Amino acid sequence: MTEKSPTIEKQGGVTCIRLGPEFENLDEYTLDMIRTQLLEAAAAADPPRVLIDLQYTSFFGSSFIEVLFRIWNRINAIPGGKFGISGLTDYCKEVLEVTHLDKLWELYPTFEEAVRELSDG
Repeated sequence: MTEKSPTIEKQGGVTCIRLGPEFENLDEYTLDMIRTQLLEAAAAADPPRVLIDLQYTSFFGSSFIEVLFRIWNRINAIPGGKFGISGLTDYCKEVLEVTHLDKLWELYPTFEEAVRELSDG
């Protein structure tokens, strides 16, 4: 289907969407290949806890921010819904800070810490 796919797994009641090294640059072409997978994984999350792991991503733009916002909006509308992002590079974290989305979304330095915080525990 697509040559690149995110890894989607469940850990501690959290749907983890991990973007590996092949997603270093989330340009329009790459995002077009995975947008539907990301949105469907978030829609299927039960319980409604979603973590996006971006430890390998060095660049994303406004189109990816829009996808993140759509995921967050869907999860946030469900009672008990939780959404987080882990492993941001300095550049990607700065993009979220400049847009003040770091105030809206939970950001975690590591994948493990994010799973622990978002899980049932």
